[in-house]
Amino acid sequence: MPAATAEDVLRADRVLLYGVTGSGKSTAAVLLGVALGLPSHLVDEEVGWLPGWVERPLQEQRQIAEGIVAGERWVLDSAYGKWADLVLPRAQVMVALDYPRRLSLARLLRRTGTRWITRQPICNGNVESARQVLSRDSIILWHFRSYRRKTERIRVWESAPSGLPVLRLTHPRQLEALLAEVVAAQT
Repeated sequence: MPAATAEDVLRADRVLLYGVTGSGKSTAAVLLGVALGLPSHLVDEEVGWLPGWVERPLQEQRQIAEGIVAGERWVLDSAYGKWADLVLPRAQVMVALDYPRRLSLARLLRRTGTRWITRQPICNGNVESARQVLSRDSIILWHFRSYRRKTERIRVWESAPSGLPVLRLTHPRQLEALLAEVVAAQT
């Protein structure tokens, strides 16, 4: 998956956001979707989770993901490893949020703490609770379990000689610049 440019993003009708837990993929996907005039899809809500923090059965996840990526125009905020094989061949460009651990972890802790305190519903009405945050399935523990694998995967994809073009961003300022460039090109 060779390195991509902002021009690749501007030309794309199917964009995959990929990044470490806490990097802001969902927010970036919504903003990029608006800037490009493409529908954005948030996979935790639409594909991954049912009410009560019940993970949707794998076959159902795959069917939903397949339906989304069968469309001609979309921005997807992630691709779970369980069905990334459906997304990668259909995406035209990947925007990879490869932020330092200290930044993504700080964002994740702030976001999780705020949701825990405010009981803000997310992902089909689920709320972050002390039990959820401190459990073995905690999003914070998931950050530590998955960070290295995801950053290594991004770098492998970016350096591959062929495949999906990857625009690797290493700081939120680069995402802001990309969004500004996309907005300017649309006016």
